[in-house]
Amino acid sequence: MKRILFAVSCLALAQVAFGGAKTYQVTGPVLDVKGSTIVVENKDKEKWEIETGADTKTKGAVKKGDKVTIQYQMKATSVEVKPAK
Repeated sequence: MKRILFAVSCLALAQVAFGGAKTYQVTGPVLDVKGSTIVVENKDKEKWEIETGADTKTKGAVKKGDKVTIQYQMKATSVEVKPAK
């Protein structure tokens, strides 16, 4: 999971550097719904936690066991820089 978050962070920074945020999607069964977080299993059997917000457009109520397709964009929330040696 940490590797996925690191990869997502790197891709988000690359998108910011080279233009607007690209849209991606993940499709699979819902493993859990926790408040504003949907846990979905992708085709590689990895568990992805996707947070929803007030601006998230949802068609229907998301429940465990449903198959969903989620469109998302990667966005950095903070950046810590360590100068090169």
